[in-house]
Amino acid sequence: MKRKVLATVLSMMMLSLTVAGCGKKAEEPAAPAPAENQEQDAQPAPEAEGGSEGNTGKDAKDIKVAGVVFQEDQFMKLMQLGYQAAADDYGVQCMLANTNNDQAKEAELISTYTTQKLDGIAISPLNEETSIQTLKAAYDSGLQIAVGNTKLADAPFVCGGYTSDNYNIGELTGQAARKFIEENLGGKARIAIIQYQSLLPDQSSARKNGFMDQLEGLDIEVVADQDAWMQDTAVQTAGDILTANESSGGVDIIWAANDGGTIGATMAVKNAGKAGRTFVFGTDAAEQQVEMLRSEDNILQCVTGQNPYEIGYKTMEILIQTIQGDDGSFGKEVIVPGIVLSRTDPDGIDQFEKDLAERMGN
Repeated sequence: MKRKVLATVLSMMMLSLTVAGCGKKAEEPAAPAPAENQEQDAQPAPEAEGGSEGNTGKDAKDIKVAGVVFQEDQFMKLMQLGYQAAADDYGVQCMLANTNNDQAKEAELISTYTTQKLDGIAISPLNEETSIQTLKAAYDSGLQIAVGNTKLADAPFVCGGYTSDNYNIGELTGQAARKFIEENLGGKARIAIIQYQSLLPDQSSARKNGFMDQLEGLDIEVVADQDAWMQDTAVQTAGDILTANESSGGVDIIWAANDGGTIGATMAVKNAGKAGRTFVFGTDAAEQQVEMLRSEDNILQCVTGQNPYEIGYKTMEILIQTIQGDDGSFGKEVIVPGIVLSRTDPDGIDQFEKDLAERMGN
């Protein structure tokens, strides 16, 4: 159970970064308090050979599951590492897969797992609505389904899930942006938004609303609001926005809703020679964001990251527990707190990088 203990310790370390971050989480009725999350994280896993006492389902050695993500970036890689770590700790067989933003491939994978008679799927669905039909068909065929990183609407068949509070992710970055605008821009800013509304509309909108709500009362003009969630696309999109606004006052702040958007926007500002003129605030935290936060170019200012390893681990764990016969938490969604990394908190960045290296096996 060495990896189980490591995962729990690292989770506690990551939670401590949130306390030292840019702001306080707004009250959200659906989100359990951090202390409740810590209690759930402390639950011991059963031994690989026999499962937990009182379970009536399969033994661990007979269980076969899949862990699915939808994109090739470090966030999703960490989520897959969490899937695999939980499977290893419980002693079950696990197949990992990536749908690569392809709805047809997601449906094909789920159908294949159903035909192969797997016991369950832990998945970060590509779409909050269109993924339901295929997952429901798998469930009706005998597979258990656990969801991480998003919430499926009207899906009572899902055995459980672990995700982030998407409003809070935007909110924490918005608090940092507000302080920056007040202290450095005189309370006035022209803002461009890079999000993924056409991919996951509810999730993207929640993050955007969390960010923008924190800027109320300031003199804010939104000069662009476009989708670009892949890094290469975001470089082009953000670059075009900078060019289009060059003669009308420029862009003071770019906020991006995800990993690819944040990295792409930061690169675009640098490519356009706008360092010192345009500043980026974003979402998700990984190696590239750490390097950008430390860079002397002073472009990327703050990101609110998630805890993809923990999300992956706990999503896979509740799937396995349900397959083994424990339905005590069936249908329950748990919020994993966000992690704030700011250029103004180098110690927090150092600690995050250390934790990340350990999880990546570096």
